[in-house]
Amino acid sequence: MSAFDDLMAHQRQTEALAQIAGRLSWDRETVMPCGAAAQRSEETGALHAVLHARRTDPRIGDWLETAEDAPLGQVAAAQLRHIRRSFERTQRVPEHLATALARTAALSQGKWAEARATDDYAAFAPVLAEILALKREEGAALAEGGDVYDAMLDDYEPEAKAADLDAMFGALRPGLIALRESALAGTPAPQLSGRFDVTAQMQLAQQLAALCGYDMTRGRLDKAVHPFSSGSGDDVRITTRTAEDDPFNCLYSTMHEAGHAVYEQSIDPAYALTPLGAGVSMGVHESQSRIVENQLGRSRAFTGWLYGRMRDVFGDFGIDGEDAFYAAVNSLHRGFIRAEADEVQYNLHILMRFDLERALVAGDLLPADLEAAWNDRFEADFGYQVPRASLGCLQDVHWSVGLFGYFPTYSLGNVYAGCLAVALRRAVPDLDAELAQGNMASAMAWLRETVQQHGGLYPPRELITRACGTAPSEAPLMAYLQEKFGALYPAQ
Repeated sequence: MSAFDDLMAHQRQTEALAQIAGRLSWDRETVMPCGAAAQRSEETGALHAVLHARRTDPRIGDWLETAEDAPLGQVAAAQLRHIRRSFERTQRVPEHLATALARTAALSQGKWAEARATDDYAAFAPVLAEILALKREEGAALAEGGDVYDAMLDDYEPEAKAADLDAMFGALRPGLIALRESALAGTPAPQLSGRFDVTAQMQLAQQLAALCGYDMTRGRLDKAVHPFSSGSGDDVRITTRTAEDDPFNCLYSTMHEAGHAVYEQSIDPAYALTPLGAGVSMGVHESQSRIVENQLGRSRAFTGWLYGRMRDVFGDFGIDGEDAFYAAVNSLHRGFIRAEADEVQYNLHILMRFDLERALVAGDLLPADLEAAWNDRFEADFGYQVPRASLGCLQDVHWSVGLFGYFPTYSLGNVYAGCLAVALRRAVPDLDAELAQGNMASAMAWLRETVQQHGGLYPPRELITRACGTAPSEAPLMAYLQEKFGALYPAQ
């Protein structure tokens, strides 16, 4: 066997173990007994220690040196690029720190959940300080004298820089705030009324996931407090949540997570259990979930079809006609929760978190002062005060498990989706006619062909540029939002 073959055999086993670690996380979020948290923390820490040892195996360096000297095709070169990047980054982090992070994150998530349930941020602040200290230590090791936050961001969006995102988000923020204020001054959208059987919601959610192209023979749909997608290749699982008075939460969470899952299921099978066999970045991943949920799922054409399906399933729910239903689906209203926000205000939630977590990482904001800083920024951007911590700085799980640098990829994904939507409509001129029939096949085929099948073959920006024909920009997203919500909420 060649050095490349030896390296790839080692990598496949490492990728398989990483999938097992992901399955442990899925289990923790869905069916794990609450009393198992301490043991799961030990299990997670042990598995991450094994993974860290495999990822820093000195043979990888030798294999890389030999393999990189041989003639390489495009796919092999991309595999080696990912492996070298992971090898060099993992080597910079001591094993004791990687294990401590895994264990601490597994425990701190439970403490976050307890603090959220009791609206007691003060109880969580020391936990956040502990996980932040560990992440800053890790970030400093990865940065090697460079920007610590950029090193954290690179875990989720390779090659991205905070300064570039700051400029992009800075260009978005004034327009988002103005659009939000204009819409809230308009006539409120109609609202659904009645109770919606949760079993029926889950059945309809299954149908919507299938329309998005989700293959249930290689996945499953379960409930979780926070919807998510997990896995790759032939085992990609999604979760959603239900509320009797809000079926949109279930249905659109399902479409969102199906967008993530279909990406993973659509990657070239030849890349399975290799570095190319997963989504290339969280920003690109989010672009797939957002374009499915928003530009397709919340379009006037598709909501016209969905209105009929919901009438079939739930009967009368107080909405008279497809236009009113479209307005209800895209209702812009006051609220506090990021995951429940409309397309306009969602990005304001992310921009706020981006600024706050950079301040935390830089040491300009102490964990003890986060709640006050959060509340001040929220009032500045949204115009009203946060009443309690569970509606404010305790609403998201991300920081409790050390996901610093993750939040900006949500809005970056929206930016990518805005660019992709323009290219999609050029490629599929009959898109609205198909969506009006509940048919997403052409749209999903285009996404599969231009983005999803490539997995990690191309760097994120290059992948989006190839798909769209132009480099990513925030302009298409802002134009889309202004056109859509300007029509839904015309100036008074």
